[in-house]
Order: sequence, then structure tokens, then C-alpha cells
Amino acid sequence: MKYKNILGIIFALFILVIISLIFSKLFFGNISLFHKIPKIAINNNKFNLLVAKTGKEQEIGLSKYSALPKDQAMIFPFGKENYYGFWMKNMKFPIDIIFIRKGKVVTIYENVKPPKSVNDTLPVYQPTQVSDTVVEINAGLAKEQKIKTGDKISYENFSN
Repeated sequence: MKYKNILGIIFALFILVIISLIFSKLFFGNISLFHKIPKIAINNNKFNLLVAKTGKEQEIGLSKYSALPKDQAMIFPFGKENYYGFWMKNMKFPIDIIFIRKGKVVTIYENVKPPKSVNDTLPVYQPTQVSDTVVEINAGLAKEQKIKTGDKISYENFSN
């Protein structure tokens, strides 16, 4: 009988510690049990977003991935307008690059291929007018999903 009481107390303490850890992460950490995935909608096509916030994340971009799910995109929110240039350094798969200004598509580069070797000269892809955001998706999706210049952009769980 005494043994069962001790086990019960140990189990209750264990549960209490777990609950305390979860709540401390919720209130003091940057995680949430109810984290909502940021999304972008372009011409009614929704993509889950990988967000490149820092300069280092923006420099690396998608080059650390060997593929990208069809429903996923990487967004580069710059916060101010400029002629941002993109290249395919260390990329392993082709992409479409979409330049956005004030919530509208301004330039699209379709089926941009990765370099064949590390010695390849890398072209720089820039918008035809200033942009404040860039989105990269799998090659061919812009054409397949009829994304075009002038399309409006909307976001869920993301503020640019």
C-alpha cells in the first residue's frame, strides 16, 4: 500500500514537471502549441511559407534544401523597396522567382535553373521595377497556377 502511494506521488510530480516545462516555453519561449503556419495566396493559390528574415537566411535561401514541397514557398520580406537581385548559388533544383511590390506581383522569372557546376557564371535576376518582397516556388508552378504580373497577394498568419 505504501509503495503504491509513493509511485502515485512520483507520477504526479512527473506530470507537474512536464506541465511546468510546457507552460514556461509557452510564456517565456518563442514557441506556441497553437503555432499557425504563415501562408501566402497568389491568384488564389496558397503556399505555406518558409520565412527568410535575417540577412544570413536571405543569403542562404533555398540552397540548403534539395527539394521543396509543391505547396511550400520561401518568402524574403525586405521591408523597403529596391531592385533586389537573386542568383542560384548552391541551388539544387529549379525555381520560379516572384518579385512583389505593395501586395502585387511585378516581375516573374520562370524555371530558373541551378548552376551545372560551381564554376558557372551566375546570372543575377532583378525585377523590372522596385520590389519589397520576393517569393520562390517550385519551377513551373507560376505557369501551371496562372500566376502573372499584376496578381494581388494576401497573407495568413504573416505580416510583411
